[in-house]
Amino acid sequence: MLEKLEKFNRMVGGWAEWVGFGALFLMVVLTCVDVLGAKLFRLRVFGALDVMMLAQLIAISFAAAMALIQDRHIRVEFFMLLFPKRIQALVDCLIQLFCLGLFVLIVWRLFVHGYHLQTGGEETATARIPLSPFSYASALAIISVCLVLLQKFLSSILRVIKNES
Repeated sequence: MLEKLEKFNRMVGGWAEWVGFGALFLMVVLTCVDVLGAKLFRLRVFGALDVMMLAQLIAISFAAAMALIQDRHIRVEFFMLLFPKRIQALVDCLIQLFCLGLFVLIVWRLFVHGYHLQTGGEETATARIPLSPFSYASALAIISVCLVLLQKFLSSILRVIKNES
């Protein structure tokens, strides 16, 4: 069962990573066009800062799951290496559980925040882009992080039971 969940997480994480890459590519192109337009033609791209802000949100949110799958996040392990393997697995299990709880809370609050942005009609300052779709999109992207953390939590439970590292 964990293998199917891992395969599903890799598929969803890979798709989400491409969305994040697209947002990052948009940021690069927009920055180049805005700087060149300002320096050569004295024309700025209208709403460039608004688009840049929203593209950063999308790039970070959608790339988080694949970064977690590929262990690209920072971990400090020098103290944990002193403990026996079973204690290490137990601590890892607790950390995965706390992280899962935190990210479930983040998803919930992003949906609530998106609802408040939607009902309040909140928009960006310059380009008047509605903000609520980006809060909802970020929440959907973080759901994939929750699935990865669930998989890691379940595998750490198995490690505690089997007394492996």
